Amino acid sequence: MEDNKSMTVKKTVKSGITFGSALAMVISYTTWKSVGWAIFHGLLSWVYVIYFLLRY
Repeated sequence: MEDNKSMTVKKTVKSGITFGSALAMVISYTTWKSVGWAIFHGLLSWVYVIYFLLRY
């Protein structure tokens, strides 16, 4: 039972990180029109998404 919960948590975290990176990159590219900034913000992931929501 414990092993199953652990696997579910790992899959959820991985999906969240992937989605957060993609969302950050789309927001960044749409706002700044720069691939370089999009990659940088994609690495920051959810940090940039939360910053963007609070700032704008």
